Amino acid sequence: MHSLLVIEPAGTENPAEARSSGGPDHILSSCGYVVGTAASPEQAAPFIGDADAFILNLPVTDISHWRSLLVRQRIAPVIWWCTPHTANLSVSACGDDIMVDGILSPAMKPPEIHWTLHFSARQCFERKQWLKEREQLLSRIEERKWIDMAKGILSKAKNISESEAYDLLRKQAMNERKRIVDVATSIVKVYQMLQDQT
Repeated sequence: MHSLLVIEPAGTENPAEARSSGGPDHILSSCGYVVGTAASPEQAAPFIGDADAFILNLPVTDISHWRSLLVRQRIAPVIWWCTPHTANLSVSACGDDIMVDGILSPAMKPPEIHWTLHFSARQCFERKQWLKEREQLLSRIEERKWIDMAKGILSKAKNISESEAYDLLRKQAMNERKRIVDVATSIVKVYQMLQDQT
């Protein structure tokens, strides 16, 4: 991890706090990271493509909005920069379902920052893999639904068992060089259209 984008909308950071502890851009730069900062989506746009992680120095209540803007353009860890100021502004949202991959604070030493960023990256990409697997599973469930409906229609129309109906679907798919689910979907849609006309 090398390049970081700090989101710090104007007025978010407590000025006294920023002077005493240094802002996230200063602290992360001193740890060896290349840091870009932005206060608006327009300012963030040029940095998003190169960012290895997004550091959100803002109240928890603003995280979901910014997270969706950023990860829509690039999948990268989203990390909350927690300070007394941002934490005080976030108390009311502590029960919300806020998705971050890690938390950093100005009190952390460079090794703690490095390891937090490392584990945050792992968390992000594990969640990405989980979401991909979930999407594939939901797609298979949807396909199974169409196949089961088509089997039911065929077994009723031809007075055959569901296993025979599945064999019929499989043969039809091979003959037409299509996937079984595509043949099944066609059968169900034609059947529904005929039912609507009666």
